[in-house]
Amino acid sequence: MQRSLSSGLLTVLLALGCAGEASAGAASPAGKALRDVSFATVDGTPLLLDVYPPDGGAKPLGLIVWVHGGAWRAGSRAAPGLAGLTARGWALASVDYRLSTVARFPAQIFDIKAAVRFLRAHAAEYGLPQAPYVIAGSSAGGHLAALVGLSNGEPELEGSVGAERKVSSAVQAVVSLYGASNLTSILAQSSPHGLSVRVPALELLLGGQPEALPELARLASPVFHVDASDPPLLLLHGDQDDQMPIEQSRELHAAYGKLGLPVQLTVVAGAGHGGAAFTDAPHLELIDRFLRERLLSPPVAKQ
Repeated sequence: MQRSLSSGLLTVLLALGCAGEASAGAASPAGKALRDVSFATVDGTPLLLDVYPPDGGAKPLGLIVWVHGGAWRAGSRAAPGLAGLTARGWALASVDYRLSTVARFPAQIFDIKAAVRFLRAHAAEYGLPQAPYVIAGSSAGGHLAALVGLSNGEPELEGSVGAERKVSSAVQAVVSLYGASNLTSILAQSSPHGLSVRVPALELLLGGQPEALPELARLASPVFHVDASDPPLLLLHGDQDDQMPIEQSRELHAAYGKLGLPVQLTVVAGAGHGGAAFTDAPHLELIDRFLRERLLSPPVAKQ
């Protein structure tokens, strides 16, 4: 059973930056991040998330659930790439998931969906909306975000992590920054440097290479989950990315296009794999505009 923290104690913990378990019922002070919230426990290990409210304590336009990158085997929720969108009215939650050094796919998807369900179940307590929810991530996190968003309601990828299993894990939009979309084609598209990263990373994630595990590789590939019910999708990818082939974003863009689904692919000229180019002011503006136009009707004017 999770423990409730008094508002005074919670404020002290936040001020000191202490790690601890903040439970449902402990709302974040206006404008301050609420860190180390336990949303599930797997094999005795808690999975944590951090909640960032909009700047100034404004009512959030929606919630962005951020999934970090790191070749599925590393990385941290500590520095969410789209945190700058809190200045534009969005709340953001940055979530843990089991890394591939701990558990193979689809454990990562199970964990992220558990986080979405937890956030929706406890939205009122954290000052969050019930909708719209956006799933977003970069690199391996972009791949996982797309897979979560495009597998809304697919029993094989829902899992049983967390206590809120009857709550929907559906999201209303997806933002993938230089993420993978097709694990069955990624190696053939990769540069030598990309292969040096991707081959061992896929071995850990899947337990083997895609050609040896074709059904699992397809299950882990967002491009094979595209259907007419999928939410709006925004893709950003650098044209100089030598680690994640830009063809991965183009494949997912094309799959959406075939069904006439709302999709946008923005190629970031001169950008490699990650970096400030994806989260500078112009690209945060681009992401904000995409989400407002497709999720808020009529679009909410910026302050």
